[in-house]
Amino acid sequence: MSDLARVLEACYRDTLANLLRHEAGARVMAQYDVNNAYQYTINREETQLSWLARAIADLGGTVPEEQSAAAHPGSRTKPVSWRAMAEEDARQAQAFVDRWSPQADAMIHDRHRKLLRVIIGETLEQKRLFEQALAGRTDLLGRRGEGTDPAVGEVLPTRWIE
Repeated sequence: MSDLARVLEACYRDTLANLLRHEAGARVMAQYDVNNAYQYTINREETQLSWLARAIADLGGTVPEEQSAAAHPGSRTKPVSWRAMAEEDARQAQAFVDRWSPQADAMIHDRHRKLLRVIIGETLEQKRLFEQALAGRTDLLGRRGEGTDPAVGEVLPTRWIE
């Protein structure tokens, strides 16, 4: 297996760790706008994982197996405040950018370098969303229509209730 495939596999594992942490966070983020930002983040990370999986396979590598959130070392096993989660997620996003930017810049394969740069850019956008949520912003993904009250309602902790 090539060194490039190993680098992409490591990025896949890091992105998967972020996804699992954000899924756990979305389960406890009750505020509607913040939860929507987490759902958006999760969607983007799922897309990033599909890109990375395709690139790894094209290079003859093996896509790392998915882990359950509970088995992952970055999972949230103890209840924490939403603020603590968002603060940690902002720190983790910056750490991801700091870790992967030099590796992306050093890549000579243009397609894979651009792939990592897009993932890094989207991670910076996620960091901005977490920071704006911490600042009390509710227009994280857009502005509400006239006459709506952002203080009304919360997201349920489970998706389906029978």
